[in-house]
Amino acid sequence: MPEMTFAQAIDFALGMAMERDERVITFGEDVTMLRRELFVRFGPKRVRQAPISEAAFLAAGVGAAMAGLRPVVEIMMVDFIAVAFDALLNQATKIRAFSGGKWNVPLVVRASCGGGYGDAGQHEQCLWGLLSGMPGIAVVVPSNPADAAGLMLSAIESEDPVVFLEHKLLSDYWLDYLGAGGRSTVCFDVPAAGARGEVPSPPLPVPIGKARKARDGGDISILSLGVSLHRCLEAADILEDNGIKAEVVDLRSACPLDRELILSSAARSGRVLVVDEDYLGYGLSGEVAAVLSEAGIKADFARVGPREVIPYARRLEDEVLPDVRRIREAALRLCGHDA
Repeated sequence: MPEMTFAQAIDFALGMAMERDERVITFGEDVTMLRRELFVRFGPKRVRQAPISEAAFLAAGVGAAMAGLRPVVEIMMVDFIAVAFDALLNQATKIRAFSGGKWNVPLVVRASCGGGYGDAGQHEQCLWGLLSGMPGIAVVVPSNPADAAGLMLSAIESEDPVVFLEHKLLSDYWLDYLGAGGRSTVCFDVPAAGARGEVPSPPLPVPIGKARKARDGGDISILSLGVSLHRCLEAADILEDNGIKAEVVDLRSACPLDRELILSSAARSGRVLVVDEDYLGYGLSGEVAAVLSEAGIKADFARVGPREVIPYARRLEDEVLPDVRRIREAALRLCGHDA
């Protein structure tokens, strides 16, 4: 299998889908530069530059999907989806229901997300909890190149809207494009296993809503996705020195959740730790707790993640985002050990 970067894997899958199906197009701000290889291959009719108006071009994506195309609309950062929320919240997610199933919206919204590179709370949010709260939408968050390619294929094949979130620490071009900005004080903790890896050729579709077990263990279940998944794996290695065998689950999709794997893992361990880079309030971690409670699973529960706006200063930012130390300490407390 060829080795690719995270970003290359996504564009590899997108290019393959565009080659197979002429209905697949992509557009957004600066896509002719960011997706220049696809632009050279498929030309300006299928890789289209959009003006700096997310509200306009995401709404155009909804219309294009209703008209029979399969658009991949690129919002540079998920934070900016706020100005286009009407197209997603009030249109794309409701058209199937309001038309009695006569219309569907096979739309992919591709956006970068996440922090850890010093760009503050208006550019480093994840927002998958907010997005997942809307009925009629799926939200996927890959943690490695193979899953990134496979989830992009599944997103394009979906008959309903999918938000595809790529973490900026995994996509190397984002760090070049937005990261240091000439600041010599900024450094990045990029997980190597997430930023580069083997990808099947052709990529294998990864089912939306299907989690994977990233590490076996029976003492505690640690659930996460995206970059935080790698922090959890690192923390699990350290926990083993304390005699704690942690099972680490890569959720891969924030919505829908893989309830079966979550419940089976929690039932085995009796302890669940959710590590979430998105805001803890009314989000993914609370939804996992609800899944456990509704199923009658009795498990000790804890969570690690930001409760406040992400600061600009790197030192303060590091204190807000999940890291290995806080994950380890939370797991130790959950298992009855001194942190």
